[in-house]
Amino acid sequence: MNQIIGQSITPAVIDSGMSYERYRSLIDGLLEEGKTTGTNHSEAMINYTKMNVHRMNRLDKQVRLSDSLKEALQDVDEDWIWLVLTEAWCGDAAQNIPVLVRMAEQNDHVNLRLILRDEHPDIMDEYLTNGGRSIPKLVCLEAETLEELGTWGPRPGEAQQKAMQWKDDPEISTKEWAERLHKWYAGNRTEDIQEEFEELIEQWSE
Repeated sequence: MNQIIGQSITPAVIDSGMSYERYRSLIDGLLEEGKTTGTNHSEAMINYTKMNVHRMNRLDKQVRLSDSLKEALQDVDEDWIWLVLTEAWCGDAAQNIPVLVRMAEQNDHVNLRLILRDEHPDIMDEYLTNGGRSIPKLVCLEAETLEELGTWGPRPGEAQQKAMQWKDDPEISTKEWAERLHKWYAGNRTEDIQEEFEELIEQWSE
């Protein structure tokens, strides 16, 4: 059911949202200073961010959208905002945002804007996943009214299901959990996210 967003997602928030190019530039600049987004600039978080830069670089070159998804995107005839909550250190964000960017490039009616989760806790807390601040989280809004048309995230459905199963398995370490998840992404080659968005675009266009 569609809803009108309250005070958290405002025109000012949309205007402050970053383009992908600006997001990548922000990350590069922070890494040069030995930092990442957010307040935790530990060696581990910096290393996650560096890995994510490589993931995004690879996906920027490799992502190819299916013809049916391209057609669905090109048929969108109303102005949408895709507001995405993200952070530079998040592996799921790195695996999915380049695909979202490629989708938005198919139609000028789709405006992708990126905001940092930890700078917008009020918005994040409206879009929790199983009670957690999982990202990336995309909110599709009708541009003029900011009516919410739907959401997606933090990862494709099958990946989410597997990730939760692995997380609940006491024999799987955090490191192995991450390795399994990124292996899933590599094998899936963005197929699931593309299929999910074909369905969502149809729903959001109704």
